[in-house]
Amino acid sequence: MSKLGEFIKNPEYFITSPAAKGYLDWIPDELYLKLFYRAKLKKKCDLKHPVLYNEKMQWLKLYDRKPEYASMVDKYEVRQYIADKIGEEYLIPFYGVYERWEDIDFDKLPDQFVVKCTHDSGSVEICTDKAAWDKDKAAERIKAAMSRNYYKAYREWPYKDVRARIIIEKYIVDESGEDLKDYKVMCFNGRAEVVEVHENRFVKGKEHTQTFYDREWNVLPIVQFCLNPCNEHREKPEYMDELFRLSEQISADMYHARIDWYLLKDKIYFGEITFYDGSGFEIFADEAQERFLGDMIHLPTDDKK
Repeated sequence: MSKLGEFIKNPEYFITSPAAKGYLDWIPDELYLKLFYRAKLKKKCDLKHPVLYNEKMQWLKLYDRKPEYASMVDKYEVRQYIADKIGEEYLIPFYGVYERWEDIDFDKLPDQFVVKCTHDSGSVEICTDKAAWDKDKAAERIKAAMSRNYYKAYREWPYKDVRARIIIEKYIVDESGEDLKDYKVMCFNGRAEVVEVHENRFVKGKEHTQTFYDREWNVLPIVQFCLNPCNEHREKPEYMDELFRLSEQISADMYHARIDWYLLKDKIYFGEITFYDGSGFEIFADEAQERFLGDMIHLPTDDKK
């Protein structure tokens, strides 16, 4: 009965778990995405005439397949792309890229640094003090991530053949001294329209919040169920218009992309490029919010309605 109850509560887990192990590789991408969409979001995914934001994310996975996207999702390879596109001054300084955990000489690293896998999303280990850092636990998590193919569970095709490596970057914080706000600029057909701001993502004891703003820095009534918006007023950052300009430069020829940034007192750093926000499976507080974002992505299917 416990397994049945688990399935009823989280049916999507019984898809992603075997999929991550490769047991569902035989299912074509389109069918797999429709099945997962139904299990996760409890509704049909219309790929012929997508309207909702999540539907359009699935359409993009299937039909917007530029080969260069594979380099853009690779956390090491994207550095060269950004250097060529807007300049290397926007890159977070890094200490090296490694094929295996065992190749890293931690004695040569500073006291603080950030470890990431190059081939997936979310595999991050932060060291703020080498003496107190649980290196063994970090090794266990990174090694587990190195053996995973991120494409298998969510069918984000750019990740399918990305080479699994480890990159170590400089540890940076903003003016608060403990946080690093994440500014995720959402671009639609080459124009930056929305930014989602994450606060306290890695700060212990504080709530991780996500707040959506438009270009004029008005708070948008968009809430995704996993995160609450910040309940305090935030002034528009000094470099925000520059972030919009740079994001548009990067996403000029794309239907949709989310360009992530970090703002320090006198420095802008590029974070990453994401083509499918939440992999197109985010649960919104109501459908109107999701439709609002979906309406901003103009696809070829919109002309056929």
